[in-house]
Amino acid sequence: MLSQVFMIKNKLGLHARPSASFVQTASKFRSEIKVEKDGQVADGKSILDLMMLAAAQGTHINIKARGEDAREALRALGDLIDGRFGED
Repeated sequence: MLSQVFMIKNKLGLHARPSASFVQTASKFRSEIKVEKDGQVADGKSILDLMMLAAAQGTHINIKARGEDAREALRALGDLIDGRFGED
């Protein structure tokens, strides 16, 4: 399993639209993807799970990926987060 910590940079945090973008990107990969914040673990392919994390701007999340394309999944999700989900 690979993991990497990212900081949520967009102004409104991980609300509905960024969560949908995250899930859409994560779903392109076969790997299992989990997102952890403060001990809570969410399925990276579930919008509701991600929104329940209530990850505001400045929050650090740990993305874990397990599978044949885990490295590519982490890279794509990291690019999405670092690009502020196209917001701001």
